[in-house]
Amino acid sequence: MDALDLLLNRRSASRLAAPAPAGEVLENIIKAGLRAPDHGALQPWRFVIVENEGLSRFSQVLRAAAVAENLDEKGIEKATQAPFRAPMIITVVAHCKESQKVPKWEQVVSAGCAVQAMQMAALAQGFNGIWRSGPWTEDEGVRAAFGCEEEDEIVGFLYLGTPQLKSATQVVAPDSSLFVSYF
Repeated sequence: MDALDLLLNRRSASRLAAPAPAGEVLENIIKAGLRAPDHGALQPWRFVIVENEGLSRFSQVLRAAAVAENLDEKGIEKATQAPFRAPMIITVVAHCKESQKVPKWEQVVSAGCAVQAMQMAALAQGFNGIWRSGPWTEDEGVRAAFGCEEEDEIVGFLYLGTPQLKSATQVVAPDSSLFVSYF
């Protein structure tokens, strides 16, 4: 797939099934994340791969979080089922470091760039995914489950797998003039 075509036609896929990326394909995805812009060479990211039994463990973590938040039964069930939307999830943590020249926000953005690069690498190799975030990224139980330190931020959960829909709907590109000005 041509790189420009990939960038101009990127579309998340929310219906994902097995197989998940593995072996060299998964390694390429991780390596793409490691190439994200990184001011100061701080490498402010960690990737935690959740698959197989890890999906069940993550389900229990989200269930406990939903119960602690006093969600209704529907909310608890939705949280419990969330990890099973795909055969693999890569949790991306911005592992922020104290730096005089690279503020925390820039390190978080760098980790976000890593997520984007990993999703694009998955797509380029015939897989796809969807970047999910939401309140669970800030939940103390979820943060503890992923070994987050005080200064860390969970940037999101990159769900990866084989897209279920082979003929993706076309996305109409927005008019760029609505977003661009010249200084």
